[in-house]
Amino acid sequence: MLGERLRALRLSRNFSQRELADKAGVSLRAWHNLEAGAGSTIETFLRGLKALDAVDTLDALVPQSRVSPLALLKKSSLPRRVSRPRTKQKATP
Repeated sequence: MLGERLRALRLSRNFSQRELADKAGVSLRAWHNLEAGAGSTIETFLRGLKALDAVDTLDALVPQSRVSPLALLKKSSLPRRVSRPRTKQKATP
């Protein structure tokens, strides 16, 4: 999803992947991986946004989480399984 948005932004600015990678100072493979969602670094992401002159669009590219991680921790959930007391096994002579 994020990679698709970056690709659309790059194409709207009329950059090839190679041109943008060179301008951002990252390898072509790193930029390709970022757009493909195949793993990348925050540094590559930010360098790309800076090269696209789109650092101010960070909020639009990465939507804010709707669920608070702290709320998830505070939320108590019921156990998914019922545990039964273990029976003692008889010792074999």
